[in-house]
Amino acid sequence: MKYFYAIVHKDAVSAFGVRFPDLPGCFSAADDMDDVLPNATEAMELWLEDQPEPAASSVVTIRDQAADDLAEGAFLIAVPRMTVSGKQTRVNLSLDMGTLAAIDSAAAARKLTRSAFLAEAARNEIQGRH
Repeated sequence: MKYFYAIVHKDAVSAFGVRFPDLPGCFSAADDMDDVLPNATEAMELWLEDQPEPAASSVVTIRDQAADDLAEGAFLIAVPRMTVSGKQTRVNLSLDMGTLAAIDSAAAARKLTRSAFLAEAARNEIQGRH
């Protein structure tokens, strides 16, 4: 998995503003800190739908590019880029029986298979969508 680094700005009277130096014109905003990563992930995914995927700069490169912003209180976040290969792979997991029962119950309530539920839960956790 690779990461695109984003610069997050916050003024006293504004929402959190997020921009991606590697993705020109890609930005997002969030009123709450808890929504910064999920909103940034969604903006990045939408931007990448219509663009060839560029190489991701290192955090050092982005930090150097954003030095003035960082000095003024901005901060960096790493936004995970998950790609879907379309190829399923069987894996072996060990889980507590009670945890497995809870997973199966939650999956059934959502009309998902155990595998689909676990994959969705993992994606949500990685992308900050809780």
